[in-house]
Amino acid sequence: MSLLDEEGNQDESLESKTLSAEDQVKDHSAGTRVVAGQIFLESGKSDSQSENEENFHSREEEKESSLEELNSLEMSNLLNKDLEEAEIQSPVLTAIGGTADGEPCHFPFLFMEKEYAECTADGREDGRLWCATTYDYKKDQKWGFCESEEQSNKRRQMQEAEDVYQIGMKILNESSKKAQKKVAYQYLLKAADMNHTKAMEKVSYALLFGDYLKQNIQSSKELFEKLTEEGSPKGQMALGFLYASGLGVNSSQAKALVYYTFGALGGNLIAHMILGYRYWAGIGVLQSCESALTHYRLVANHVASDISLTGGTVVQRIRLADEVENPGMASGMLEEDLIQYYQFLAEKGDVQAQVGLGQLHLHGGRGVEQNHQRAFEYFNQAANAGNSHAMAFLGKMYSEGSDVVPQSNETALQYFKKAADMGNPVGQSGLGMAYLYGRGVPVNYELALKYFQKAAEQGWVDGQLQLGSMYYNGIGVKKDYKQALKYFNLASQGGHILAFYNLAQMHATGTGVMRSCHTAVELFKNVCERGRWSERLMTAYNSYKDGDSNSAVVQYLLLAEQGYEVAQSNAAFILDQKEASIVGENETYPRALLHWNRAASQGYTVARIKLGDYHFYGFGTDVDYETAFIHYRLASEQQHSAQAMFNLGYMHEKGLGIKQDIHLAKRFYDMAAEASPDAQVPVFLALCKLGVIYSLQYIREINIREVFSHIDMDQLLGPEWDLYLMTIIALLLGTIIAYRQRQHQAIPRPAGLRPAVPQQEPPPEHQPPQ
Repeated sequence: MSLLDEEGNQDESLESKTLSAEDQVKDHSAGTRVVAGQIFLESGKSDSQSENEENFHSREEEKESSLEELNSLEMSNLLNKDLEEAEIQSPVLTAIGGTADGEPCHFPFLFMEKEYAECTADGREDGRLWCATTYDYKKDQKWGFCESEEQSNKRRQMQEAEDVYQIGMKILNESSKKAQKKVAYQYLLKAADMNHTKAMEKVSYALLFGDYLKQNIQSSKELFEKLTEEGSPKGQMALGFLYASGLGVNSSQAKALVYYTFGALGGNLIAHMILGYRYWAGIGVLQSCESALTHYRLVANHVASDISLTGGTVVQRIRLADEVENPGMASGMLEEDLIQYYQFLAEKGDVQAQVGLGQLHLHGGRGVEQNHQRAFEYFNQAANAGNSHAMAFLGKMYSEGSDVVPQSNETALQYFKKAADMGNPVGQSGLGMAYLYGRGVPVNYELALKYFQKAAEQGWVDGQLQLGSMYYNGIGVKKDYKQALKYFNLASQGGHILAFYNLAQMHATGTGVMRSCHTAVELFKNVCERGRWSERLMTAYNSYKDGDSNSAVVQYLLLAEQGYEVAQSNAAFILDQKEASIVGENETYPRALLHWNRAASQGYTVARIKLGDYHFYGFGTDVDYETAFIHYRLASEQQHSAQAMFNLGYMHEKGLGIKQDIHLAKRFYDMAAEASPDAQVPVFLALCKLGVIYSLQYIREINIREVFSHIDMDQLLGPEWDLYLMTIIALLLGTIIAYRQRQHQAIPRPAGLRPAVPQQEPPPEHQPPQ
């Protein structure tokens, strides 16, 4: 029997029959009871019912504990008063149908020797909620539903949607194969059709980016609007993004700001990050460093709290424009052949290859997916061969724990000790952590300080960071903010995310340094950009490499809104190349110009030169040589760009946007040649052209006839100047004739050979030089 058939029969048993309670009891055997119109077996409750009761009690306990926490606050009296008023004003539940239609529910009521303080589905197979209208249900048999049939159907539908959603998420999380993930999204799509909020969020983003579902901006917009009406922060943030980027809707920065703000108020971290960037750069709002600091700090706190001992996933930032200029050089990606070569070396027992591959799989990046199982295997092989670095990383993996490696302080301590005894800084730092937090050993700040110092002296960032933390907090040493600042700076040079976070906190609060909001925001921004959402950078890059420019550009546009400079330049690059069909042809250059501008303001040289090019040629804006000249000059002065210097030379040469000046043109051409070896050939050609132009200008400026009329050859070269000229011409002719005759002379033969017959000339490559 289908689920719908079962529900129909259950409804019929409750509403269509009008037997009295006594008649209902008589109709059934002694081993059963009729409970709220349903047959209830005396033998006991089902497992699911028991679980429901346990969940009910656990929810009640959670509510009670949360109320106790509220009561402990300073405003406890007011809160208690509000709660009492809410209880007084709350509507009384009235029974619907059953044997007590229209009567108020009685709470608590006794059923099966258990008191219920709210409606329950216990005793019913259809899951409809009911209540008793007197205290003792068994005695009085007075009951009714707490919800209408429509409400019940809706609740059951949501439960069914939740079940489908959980199946989809299980497949999605447990599988790495694309085909399986597509199957998972079909489940999520089904749950979304049943108005499941979380499923709608997943599906709407999948439709927006084209992740495992066909990209459909319009459908994603409709889902985002639906989610926004339900108050979903994710939906509000995404709808703000659509209005900001003009995808599927007319662009409106005002609406975008409103939706971003609502998303941030709902706790969406990406919305906070977007608002932080907007306040920092003054996009659609008045520039405010303090507002940017508030938003960025909140996001940075979450990112820093997620950082593990192993450091987390590596963020790979690839600029498409640089990759086109230098294929394979700028990306930092490892070729598949190279990875296989390292794997071959590792299998043959090459310890360095084993350690390198272990680190790659531990952190991910450079085209290698994070895989703790393979990392553990490589480290184990290298550690067995006596490599201290591998031992230390095994210690980190055991200390952190994962699905592959069980957490074990004792095992971690053994590996750290072995590595530290061999002078390995990673092992020394791990041992310091063990003594600092008492992991497998008693807490000993002196030993922790000693090992951190040893690791820091060898330049290991974890040692520097922890040493800075000890000085900052005064643990085991006297509190010293200057020393803390020193070690945090050293660790930040090694790229440690927590070092950036700690420095940001010091600059934000003025601890140990002069307070600097600007510096704090830049540091917090750096931390925020290391969050889990940064993984979308590689997803977007892979989409672009797979030929899906529409998916890539949408992903880059969202990351660009979050303030990622690399995403801004990549989105602009794709638009510049006119590879994204979802953007209208008339809008391509203006949007590219916008993102080149944002990337340039964050210091990207290519973007600054592109801005000059767009104003020079009139792409997405009017032709404006003066503005182009300003952008080229900024790129030349701030980033010492050879391209910008060459362009400035050309503009000086032609007098575009600046007064024509051939001398300044030559100066900029020379500067370009000095700045980059690649510029030397074009500079040489430009200088040759400049020389010709200069010569023509000089000739144009003088009157040749007047020059020759004023020249007196007798006075200049003497009265016999014509004889001198004839002599020089004769000598030149004699030289040419002698040279020609020498060419026609016979080629000398090697000694000792007697040519019996005339020899042929040797091949050209064997002829002696003439």
